[in-house]
Amino acid sequence: MGTTLLLAFNFPPLGGGIARWMGELALRYPPGSLIVSTGRHQGSEASDPRFPQQIDHVGIRATRLRTLNGLALWTARAGTLVRRTRPGFGWCAELKPAGYPARWLRARYGLPYGVIVHGTELLLLEAKMRRSRFRWWTARQLLGGASVVVANSRWTADLARSVLGALGRPALTPEVRVVPLGTTPSHFRPGIDPRPVRAKYGLDGGPWLLTVSRLDTHKGIDTVIRALPAVRAAFPAARYAVAGVGSRRPEFERLVATAGLGDAVRFLGFVADADLPALYNAADLYVGASRRYDLLAEGFGISLVEASACGLAVVAGDSGGVADAVRDGETGMLVDPDDPAAVAAGITRLLGDAGLRHRMGEAGRRAVETHYNWDRVARDLRRIDAEFRRPHHDPSSFDG
Repeated sequence: MGTTLLLAFNFPPLGGGIARWMGELALRYPPGSLIVSTGRHQGSEASDPRFPQQIDHVGIRATRLRTLNGLALWTARAGTLVRRTRPGFGWCAELKPAGYPARWLRARYGLPYGVIVHGTELLLLEAKMRRSRFRWWTARQLLGGASVVVANSRWTADLARSVLGALGRPALTPEVRVVPLGTTPSHFRPGIDPRPVRAKYGLDGGPWLLTVSRLDTHKGIDTVIRALPAVRAAFPAARYAVAGVGSRRPEFERLVATAGLGDAVRFLGFVADADLPALYNAADLYVGASRRYDLLAEGFGISLVEASACGLAVVAGDSGGVADAVRDGETGMLVDPDDPAAVAAGITRLLGDAGLRHRMGEAGRRAVETHYNWDRVARDLRRIDAEFRRPHHDPSSFDG
């Protein structure tokens, strides 16, 4: 297939969903066929050798790639890579800042590129475009200059098409492709002994509801807390564990106190990746009540498919791209995330029907094995790469 360039602001060992996606992609491209261009991250020296690809670091911290000086250095370094390796296609892990060097490489060397979009950044871009002609023009160059746009869900794809229409690039809308995300079924799986993680985090009793998420407003953790009194009216022993960190924790803790829930809600803080599979196995039901809040929304929801991979039924908020991660009535239930009563009804329905809960958990596991996995995601992206890469190299176009 030839060489592909991946421009990634987010890349391991950096945490977060985009970095994980890019790392999984680098692991699954044929060895030596992908060149990753990124900044310097603490821990890169230990992380880089696990990838069968060249990881090329711009000589500055990754956080500085967003600055004008950083973008100039990144663009110059990427140009050197293109002249040396002559790739046939480029991926942008995110629209900004990776789109800036990608757009220049297309203008200078004719390198086609694809932009991967995740959802929330498009909501923010729409708002900025309405306020600033310069922002509109910049977005037209970066997004409108792509050969293909890859979205993590149908919702994100629809949002991308809307943005392209507003940018006067309707011809690109047929080239918006949907690639739902996945997980690693060999890592996230049923049957892991939950006792050590129960002891570590004090998860005695139950049944336990679980959310794994940043503690942000749009994740719907507050809605689950508000739903919990109704759940406990039906199941007095039900408790709620939240794994993750974020600035909203004090607000959520006050809500727990106001609701008089005491130790029925447990904030676990940061949970290492190594502990997550056992944590899912320690839970009885996964709840991810994400909702649209201002310019924040859930583009897909990787934790939902991680839970499914571990055989958990899921109650999820019917908003954003969540419907592409949870098959309503098959792997879980979609509910109104703005209505605590609806969330409570979904939880009590599944807590009260062990057979249904088990069937949904089994269906979720099958869905991960057959579709929601990183192997399929990488195959999808490699097919798109092959479709849009330049068919023939003109050596003169790389000179200069």
